[in-house]
Amino acid sequence: MPMRIDAVQAFVVVAETGSFNEAATRLHLSQPGISKRLAALETRLGSRLLDRLARGVTLTEAGRAYLPHARQTLAAVADGDRALANLSARVSGELAIALSHHVAMHRMPGVLRDYIAAYPAVDPQIVFEDSEAACERVVAGTSELAVITLPRIDHPQLITTPIWHDPLGIYVAADHVLNHSRGVDIATLSAHPAVLPPAESHTHAVLSDAFAKHNSAPQTRMTSHSLETLGMLAGVGLGWTILPKAMPHALCELDVADLDLSRTLGVVRHPQRHLSNAARALLDRLEAEREHAMR
Repeated sequence: MPMRIDAVQAFVVVAETGSFNEAATRLHLSQPGISKRLAALETRLGSRLLDRLARGVTLTEAGRAYLPHARQTLAAVADGDRALANLSARVSGELAIALSHHVAMHRMPGVLRDYIAAYPAVDPQIVFEDSEAACERVVAGTSELAVITLPRIDHPQLITTPIWHDPLGIYVAADHVLNHSRGVDIATLSAHPAVLPPAESHTHAVLSDAFAKHNSAPQTRMTSHSLETLGMLAGVGLGWTILPKAMPHALCELDVADLDLSRTLGVVRHPQRHLSNAARALLDRLEAEREHAMR
């Protein structure tokens, strides 16, 4: 029995959504249609890939083993489609990109506005993810590009291109005790609770490294991937926080001795996959944005 790509696609979407109904909606199929494709795939492989439960779907051991290969198969097919489409110079079709929340809100609106005006035949498919998850989408081939906070150490499977320098500051509410203190330093900060990005985030790593140089660590009270949420939490007095200086807010920035923080925002892509003409055009526009920012 030959392998059908549409069956592999159905398996991946069901695995990612955990739902036959949601997968059927996403693929514009009926639920029996999804079930038929999955049954054919399981017969072809000779293994049960999914356990159908009352509250959803879970992967079997065989399903967990097969999922990364299924994703690679779909990525290879999409790569071949792009290679053929690129034989035409036309910039059109779907553009699958992932944006981190901060980049989407504060860096990309102007870029996307100009891009959409220049290439009206492109259909952007934008997913909003944390930077770490956005990288994995590019690895898996579900996004061609991700515009994110770049990791401090280059991702082993991806090419990173810096676009924007993003200085960071330490912020508190106007009535916070630290806003009325003199000589705030890292030791002082560590004695007060903070609301911060999660420990696995690139921004938290920047802060932790700076504290570690002084044999200290921040006292984390709450975490959130959303910088807007952190600004709100700091604003109601739950602690100090770290935010981009370019981000608008009503907090007060502290002048902290021996603390100079920044991160780099940029774009990542997979070196072994063809970029569509649409993705290449966006990458060119981002690189032009970098040249403008460096002036």
